[in-house]
Amino acid sequence: MAKENKPEETAKQGSKKESAPKAKEGSKKEAAPKSAEGSKPEAATKASKPAKKSDARLRRHYREHVIPALVKEFGYKNVMAVPRLEKVAVNIGLGEATQNSKLMDGAVNELAQIAGQKPVITKAKKSIAAFKLREGMAIGTMVTLRGDHMFEFLDRLMNVALPRVRDFRGVSSKSFDGRGNYTLGIKDQLIFPEIDYNKVEKVKGMNISITTTAKTDAEGLALLKHMGMPFRQ
Repeated sequence: MAKENKPEETAKQGSKKESAPKAKEGSKKEAAPKSAEGSKPEAATKASKPAKKSDARLRRHYREHVIPALVKEFGYKNVMAVPRLEKVAVNIGLGEATQNSKLMDGAVNELAQIAGQKPVITKAKKSIAAFKLREGMAIGTMVTLRGDHMFEFLDRLMNVALPRVRDFRGVSSKSFDGRGNYTLGIKDQLIFPEIDYNKVEKVKGMNISITTTAKTDAEGLALLKHMGMPFRQ
């Protein structure tokens, strides 16, 4: 009896061995579509994300028109030697804020609207008894712009804000510091279209300092002229 049962046992074992690989193959085929389907959304999301490119109009103007004009005018042998804009600092001084703190809040909000970036509050470094000023008191606000924020602000300043000044005949070309950097003073913040006239408590002036990589005032003047700064003739 034991000898007769051996073939049946071997047959059962053989059937198990043959069925096992089929189950494995089936599991592989079922798992394959899941991984393929899971990879499709990732590839789609990567392809759908566009590359970040600068949209500042003034930056494109500098790259396409200003650089060739400066190379032709000054004969630069290397494009990296061409002067470029580095940063723009906008500063509002408020000495009266020591007595009325509400003026400082209005200046910060207005400068944020003009520059498109949150400004910082500047504080006094020394105490001056004649001006009733103590060290650490808030006396102004400022913001430093770089990159696209800088180009967009200068574009609005030169093409929108400055032409709105009454009897505007151009800005002075004598406000350079000897190293190609230019400073411009504005008496009224209402020339910027972002400011609502009805919400202004007091007219505030501001200083705009344009820092460039130019080594001389002549190079800085040529750079700003080609950028579109309306200098007085």
